Amino acid sequence: MVSWYRPCVSSPPPSLHRHSRHRMRGVSAHGLSHEERRQLAVDLTRVLALYRSILDAYIIEFFTDSLWDTLPHSWQEALDGLNPPQLATLLLGMPREGEEVRYRSVWPLTLLALKSTACALAFTRTPGFHTPSEFLENPSQSSRLTAPFRKHVKPKKQHEIRRLGEGHLSRFMSLGLGLMVKSLEGNQRLVKRAQHLDQELLNALDKMEKRHPKMVQRGPRHRPHHVAQWVSPTALCEELLLPLEMPGHSSARLLLTGLHACGDLSVALLRHFCCCPEVVAMASVGCCYMKLSDPGSYPLSQWIAGLPGHELPYRLREGACHALEDYAERLHKAEPGLQTHCFRAALETVIRQVCPELRRPGVQGISRVHELKIEEYVQQGLKRVGLDPQLPLDLAALQAHQAQENRVVAFFSLALLLAPLVETLILLDRMLYLQEQGFYAELLPIFSPELSPRNLVLVATKTPLGQAFPTLETEDN
Repeated sequence: MVSWYRPCVSSPPPSLHRHSRHRMRGVSAHGLSHEERRQLAVDLTRVLALYRSILDAYIIEFFTDSLWDTLPHSWQEALDGLNPPQLATLLLGMPREGEEVRYRSVWPLTLLALKSTACALAFTRTPGFHTPSEFLENPSQSSRLTAPFRKHVKPKKQHEIRRLGEGHLSRFMSLGLGLMVKSLEGNQRLVKRAQHLDQELLNALDKMEKRHPKMVQRGPRHRPHHVAQWVSPTALCEELLLPLEMPGHSSARLLLTGLHACGDLSVALLRHFCCCPEVVAMASVGCCYMKLSDPGSYPLSQWIAGLPGHELPYRLREGACHALEDYAERLHKAEPGLQTHCFRAALETVIRQVCPELRRPGVQGISRVHELKIEEYVQQGLKRVGLDPQLPLDLAALQAHQAQENRVVAFFSLALLLAPLVETLILLDRMLYLQEQGFYAELLPIFSPELSPRNLVLVATKTPLGQAFPTLETEDN
């Protein structure tokens, strides 16, 4: 039995008739009580166990493992023949603005239940704004950052820096906001590159201040302190906790910030926050969940560790890193590149025939796949995995596989529909862990998911968050 939560966007059940546009993007993490968070964890583990076969599957094994036949026959009938835009609208529940949603047949209740459950139990990834106003004038340049802070920074990172404020984040916080910042990076080459960019930005700010004094904010301008240091997920890092020189301050109060802290680094931030009295607050946006150490980095909370079916193997954590909104947009555009999964799955059948012990080998990127015939793709793929590209091919079989392209896309879309539940469980585990340690934690979708798919920021403090936290929910704040 699944408990239902307050959805951020309510939507009527699907039917054969028209209904208003909606986005299936679930429950707000902000404001859930401790007991509601625990119950959500129970429901997530149950649902993920129920649909694990879909999440465990590798799409490149679509033909070798007959993945389509693993779905209930009624699901096959409902999904078979749907084109990519229809999958985005009907299955993922992400129609285009103003689109009328029509179902061509009555879907089985079990498939509708899956769709509704994926909506109800996943943390919403939609912030309190849609298109960031900072990109309305120019989609490539944030209007909220001055030109020197935009240099070398892609629009995605400009948006993240401005909202949360990697090397660019520390540069903005120190040189833009006047904060004392220490930046840790495991790669010495990247540290030197960051120091070079710091000096380049300082020079640009000096020039701008001379030419346009009113355009540059006056105040302290601290150069970020970059350190080449590897942070362990299990041991405390003394360098991270050493305070910077702060005249007039007898003790340090530290804020740990990680903008897309990869894998175990997010866990390391959590442990430093919990163990070190100097650290009074933390803001962390995680990514690369498949790189979490297993065991050790998940689960962290005693509550989830005690739930049956809480395990999240590599394949599930890898799926949680997909960009759902971006894929829905690709479906709406029916991009030719969508056929790549089908071609790769067809290639896998040939590899297994030639070399049965070779399973799921990595295939280096094949460019312009949509311009290739399927047999040309297979020949290039065979060469990339060290097999003879001139092997005789069964063209009829390959073309039969290609004819099932929409089925491959439909199965992959099913997995993507469930993927946010995995991310929700991982982030919920971190919130519960912090609560079990006696601290305060909240989670907000702070970035636009179209620009930054990993957009949920975990904010933690050692005193009650009070009224300060809700102000993060608006774009201007």
